[in-house]
Amino acid sequence: METLILDLHRLALLHRFATHGSIVATAASLGYSPSAVSQQLAALEREVGATLLERTARSAELTDVGRRLAGHAATILDAVETAEADLASYRASPVGRVVVAAAPTAAVALAPALAGLRASHEQLEVVVRQAGPDRAIADLDAHEIDVAVVDDWTDARPRQRPGRDRRRLLRDPVSLALPGSHPLAAGRGPIDLAEMADEPWICAPPGEPSREAFDRVLAAAGVEATIRWEFQGLATIAALVGHGVGIALLPRLAVAPGLTDRVVLRELSTPVGRHLDAITRSAARGRPAIEVTLDAMETELTG
Repeated sequence: METLILDLHRLALLHRFATHGSIVATAASLGYSPSAVSQQLAALEREVGATLLERTARSAELTDVGRRLAGHAATILDAVETAEADLASYRASPVGRVVVAAAPTAAVALAPALAGLRASHEQLEVVVRQAGPDRAIADLDAHEIDVAVVDDWTDARPRQRPGRDRRRLLRDPVSLALPGSHPLAAGRGPIDLAEMADEPWICAPPGEPSREAFDRVLAAAGVEATIRWEFQGLATIAALVGHGVGIALLPRLAVAPGLTDRVVLRELSTPVGRHLDAITRSAARGRPAIEVTLDAMETELTG
C-alpha cells in the first residue's frame, strides 16, 4: 500500500492560501513571488494526487478536496506548534522570535516593555508590526504573527473563539479631548457632551472602529456633531486637537506625553472606554517567549 507523505512547508502554504484567499496575497505575506507560491501548491497537488485549487486566468479557489486538506493543515500546524511550545517550556529562559501586531497607539504605549525584553532576555527577539484588528487577526490565524494586540470599543465581553486565547490588558478610558486654549479646558469634573453640540469635531472616517464608537456615543448623548476633519490614526487626531482645529473623543493612550501641554482630557459624564486585548493561538500558549511577552505588556499597561 502506497504511503502518502505530505510536506509540512507546503501544507503551511496551503493554510496561508486558505486564510488570505489568493495566490498574490499569500505570496505578499511571505515575501515570495506569486509564481513560486503557485509552483509549491502545484507540487502539493502532485503529492496528494488531487486538484486542490480551481485556477482561472485571474484567480484561484480551493476545491472541495483543497478545503478538506486545508482544514487538516490547520490541525497539523496547531499540533506542531503545541509540541514546540511544550519542548520550549523545558528551556531555562525564553528563546526565539515573537512577532506582535498592534495599532500605533498601543505600540507606543507598549514600546518600553517590548524594548526592555531584549535587555533581560538576550536570546529573545521581539518584532512589532502595525496592523488594525482585522488584519492582525488574519495574520495570527495564518501563523504570520504570534500576538495580536487589538482594541475593542464595545462594552460586551468578546466571545472566545476556538483556537484562540484572549487576554485583557487594559481598559483605556475615552475622554473629551480639548485644545489647551478651549474655555472648558480649565474645568474639572465630568462634562456633558450635549454642551458640545455646536463645536467642530474631529473623528476617524466611516468604517473605522473608533468612528463607530464616536457615532454611538454622540447619538446616545443626543448630539448631532458638526464634523470638520476626518482622519485615520488616533495620534493624528490628537495632534489636530492640539493645533486647535476642533475637539474629539480619544482614549487616554492616544495622547502622547508631548501633547499634554496642548491637549486637555475631560472626563465624560457617562463613562466610555476601549479595551486592549492580546490574542494568541491556543496552541502557542505555554511557550515561554510568548508568556514573558504577554506578562511584560500587561505590567507596562497596568503599572
